[in-house]
Amino acid sequence: MAKKIFYILLVLFAILQLFQPDRNLSSENLKTELANHYAIPDSVEVLLNTTCYDCHSNNTDYPWFVNVQPIGWYVQSKINKGKAKLNFSEFANFDKKEAADKLNDIENVMNKNSMPINAYSWYNKDAALTIEQREMIAKWAANLSKQILKDSTAVLNPNSSLYKATN
Repeated sequence: MAKKIFYILLVLFAILQLFQPDRNLSSENLKTELANHYAIPDSVEVLLNTTCYDCHSNNTDYPWFVNVQPIGWYVQSKINKGKAKLNFSEFANFDKKEAADKLNDIENVMNKNSMPINAYSWYNKDAALTIEQREMIAKWAANLSKQILKDSTAVLNPNSSLYKATN
């Protein structure tokens, strides 16, 4: 009887593998990308790319185990939730108030050490931020938020169309 249950579970597991979630993959460099719109220090941009963009952009670098279901469904659900909360690929679509609020959220999660989530840090060792790195991101987010609300063109990326239109 135990053997029969094992084979049934094995067949069910094999069938689950046929149902893969859609992937969050885009090679397009959008004009609405945060770095294409606002000037970001290189040190902060590197940290955002290695710790945030997998769940908070339109392109995810997936680990091998997402091909195994139901793990892949779980990971994709976390990515979808992350993008719904904040999507760096579409950051320039936010109005000033919403952009400032998102940056304040970034500052708060860095100060509270609540991002990235533990499951992500477990398989992506580069996502384990030091206190100094968290402080750097929090300070950058707070400063950019204030400057956006002041409507300062100083925060714009010099290559952005908005920067060129104001100068």
